[in-house]
Amino acid sequence: MIKKEDVYRIGQIGKPHGVKGELSFHFEDDVFDRTDADHLILEVDGILVPFFFEEYRFRNDVTAYIKFCDVDTEVQARELIGSEVFFPRSVAHQDGACRSWAQLLGFSLIDATTGHQIGVIQSIDNTTLNVLFELEDGKLIPANEELIADIDGEKHQIFITLPKGLLDL
Repeated sequence: MIKKEDVYRIGQIGKPHGVKGELSFHFEDDVFDRTDADHLILEVDGILVPFFFEEYRFRNDVTAYIKFCDVDTEVQARELIGSEVFFPRSVAHQDGACRSWAQLLGFSLIDATTGHQIGVIQSIDNTTLNVLFELEDGKLIPANEELIADIDGEKHQIFITLPKGLLDL
């Protein structure tokens, strides 16, 4: 059984494209293209299910058309509309693939100086040049790579060195 902590969200399935089971896939992370992936994980009725794909092609920078194995009709494809799409963290780290911001969701943010937990990353705002970690308590922490001392992918922890007083604001 696939556990939620072993995957991270990369997008959502959109409408069918054509009548042969192809679907639009709206993604925030193109890790499936940067690694040697042969499947994606979809959440179907609350269960994480691997779907192997035959092929995909990019429509633009945030949408691809994807054809899953054994999804051969528009009716079958329609059943997947709106499904959240996840990617295995273990595959994302293979072959020296660079880490994306989306992979860090759910990681604990640890003060590198004191070792105390600052919070858990709920979302990441990368709409501007100054990327921010949004923690579960609503705090916004700069996600500047110069502040990140270390990332422990096994323990899902990010060690960060923050300027004095930042947490007191």
